[in-house]
Amino acid sequence: MGDATVTQPEGLEAALPPPVAAETGPGVLRRLRTPRRPRFWFEILLIAVSYWTYSLVRNAVPEQKAEALRNADWIWKAEHQLGIAVEESVNHAVNSVTWLIIGMNYYYATLHFVVTLGVLVWLYRRHPGRYAATRLVLFATTAVALAGYYLYPLAPPRLMNGGDFIDTVMVHQTWGSMASGDLKNMSNQYAAMPSMHIGWSVWCGLTIFALASVPWVRVLGLLYPALTLVVIVATANHFWLDAVGGVLCLAFGFAVARLWYGRLPYALPERVPGREPAGSRSWVPGWRPGRKPVGPRSRVSPGQERPVARDRV
Repeated sequence: MGDATVTQPEGLEAALPPPVAAETGPGVLRRLRTPRRPRFWFEILLIAVSYWTYSLVRNAVPEQKAEALRNADWIWKAEHQLGIAVEESVNHAVNSVTWLIIGMNYYYATLHFVVTLGVLVWLYRRHPGRYAATRLVLFATTAVALAGYYLYPLAPPRLMNGGDFIDTVMVHQTWGSMASGDLKNMSNQYAAMPSMHIGWSVWCGLTIFALASVPWVRVLGLLYPALTLVVIVATANHFWLDAVGGVLCLAFGFAVARLWYGRLPYALPERVPGREPAGSRSWVPGWRPGRKPVGPRSRVSPGQERPVARDRV
């Protein structure tokens, strides 16, 4: 008998997942740089430990009060020379509207964490292929901010010597700042530069704008960091230039992710090869559970179902 030849439909090879050997072939570094499906419990543990470490390091930095106050005076003078020293006017104007400033106090205390965690969860569920790289941006941004707190201690406007700023949390007796009231001994009060309220909110805004498919959600993504900027100034927790420092830290975070993955996080594939959770869309184009994958160039014989395009996430 002659040798039997098994042929494979054209396009099927391209649609099937790569063999296991292809995953074990590259070196360790290449495997680490390849986007993989995140593991839920590992991510929960990683975020919890990372934030605990960040808080520990940030609060362990010596509170160099004299230097922090001198730096605040320098920042304030520099902003006057630049013509952007309007923080005091914004602080007094917003403080005169009680309901507005109280709302901003709670905004400052809560959304910084709630929105950031919400975006991480959304990335994990909807864009697993981009999750690790986008998370790396956030982690690198926060890490370099710690260096800023140590190298450049800075008092917030509400703690300046001779300033006329209003500590809105103290005046209105709201829970809005770990550096005010009974909680002031639990936080480093002189870690205002850079502003991670801005660094994290811009990260959230850019991520939502780049990946969301609903127009009004993308608009909200852009409004979030803009409103955060107004809040940090109105509550006298930061200068305008602290926000610039936060954006520079974020730029560093994007540079780290770009160097590690070879492209920006938002340009990575939405999904990665691997076992899909039940009920989720497959990473293979035109494939659904229980249906043979059909390549884009394969011929469809009569009676055979055509591939169905995936919904846009």
